[in-house]
Amino acid sequence: MMILFKKCSKFISSDLDWKLLLLILPPLSFLFYISLSSITTIATHTFTFNPFSTFNPLNSLFNNNTPPPVPPPPVFTNQSEPLISPVYLNRSVTKDELDRSRIAVCIVGGARRFELTGPSIIQKILKEYPNSDLYLHSPLDSNAYKLSLLKAAPRICGIKIFKPKKIKTTEFQVRVLSARGSPNGIQGLVQYFNLVEGCLTMIQAYQRKNNFTYDWIIRTRVDGYWNAPLSPDDFIPGAYLVPSGSSYGGLNDRFGLGDYNTSVVALSRLSLIPELDTAGYQLLNSESAFKAQLTIHSVPYITKRLPFCVVSDRSYNFPPPHFGVPVAALSSPGPLSGAKCRPCTPSCTDHCVGLVMNKLYKGWSWTDWANNTLQLCDAHAEWESGWQKIFDDVAGNKLAAARQRVGELKIEQCVKDFAEMMKKTAYWEAPPVSQICRLGLSESV
Repeated sequence: MMILFKKCSKFISSDLDWKLLLLILPPLSFLFYISLSSITTIATHTFTFNPFSTFNPLNSLFNNNTPPPVPPPPVFTNQSEPLISPVYLNRSVTKDELDRSRIAVCIVGGARRFELTGPSIIQKILKEYPNSDLYLHSPLDSNAYKLSLLKAAPRICGIKIFKPKKIKTTEFQVRVLSARGSPNGIQGLVQYFNLVEGCLTMIQAYQRKNNFTYDWIIRTRVDGYWNAPLSPDDFIPGAYLVPSGSSYGGLNDRFGLGDYNTSVVALSRLSLIPELDTAGYQLLNSESAFKAQLTIHSVPYITKRLPFCVVSDRSYNFPPPHFGVPVAALSSPGPLSGAKCRPCTPSCTDHCVGLVMNKLYKGWSWTDWANNTLQLCDAHAEWESGWQKIFDDVAGNKLAAARQRVGELKIEQCVKDFAEMMKKTAYWEAPPVSQICRLGLSESV
């Protein structure tokens, strides 16, 4: 050290120079230490401190200013057990109590295969609870004439068949929702949410007009085929019931049942999106958005196997890949909990089903297949020739007769059926029934 100071002294001519050197060395040493700390920090990606933060060129060099990647949608694992206290499982009501309750049944969606699904909804839900009030919210298309089958419903309160229009998306919706997995992007999601919440709007308007509140609201899809009745055990006060399986990272939203308060939260698919945005949710699909809205409002929910499937015309790879969609044969004993289905000759049964289903990701399109309750279709192509007989054999005489009736329906009879529906409906909003019938049936009156 002394040698170093002697060498340095050659360049320092006075006491003033020595003092100046002693003043400069500590700050330089400190800057050197901080620089090493900063480089170490950058290397470990903590970015807790940067001594060059006020110098833009250096800041760009060390802290890449490109925006961080958009986080993926939250992954909600499928829950096989109720995410609420087990006490709710013992709170179901009796059939006698339900027969004295006010129940709204909300049916939403397009009428693609309503000749197959509609009669099952009437038989397994509406006639099972004959005091229930039916509400329908459905877009006008070439299949809407099939909705005339609802004239057989015991009670009808609200019918709305509307001409679809593009819904202007908001900044909240663009942030919260994801176009991934939706055939029509975010627009498809908001159209579906509008269908669901529109049904709630009709229910609330009827309540206000008649000064009462429903005890229960059942929400199901127009394309749902029911092979067994909805059970009184499915009515659980204080909790919202959803099907197990087909959760797609959230909760299966193909059916829902709850008391009035839980149902208002569950059916408010559009109006709760700003709250999801405030809570920080982003890039949600329909199922994860559904779970999120129940979560932020602390609505307890129960997942349970339910006896229905969604009849689909779409084609799917067979056997399904890890994130593929299994298509159940309509003949499956079930309960299928809203899995996609079609009338088919099963291509995979018994041991084969286990081999296929065990390869699927459980938190996505998976559905329960235990105890030989599931048979699988090879759904890579269109419905097989002769599917009508397969359906009739599975569904039974009453539902087969309804399918055949729709196949033979004429415009004149279609108009009469809708006219009969209108007479028993408290609220009716739809195009002229002749227009509805002519859109899907070709011959003249």
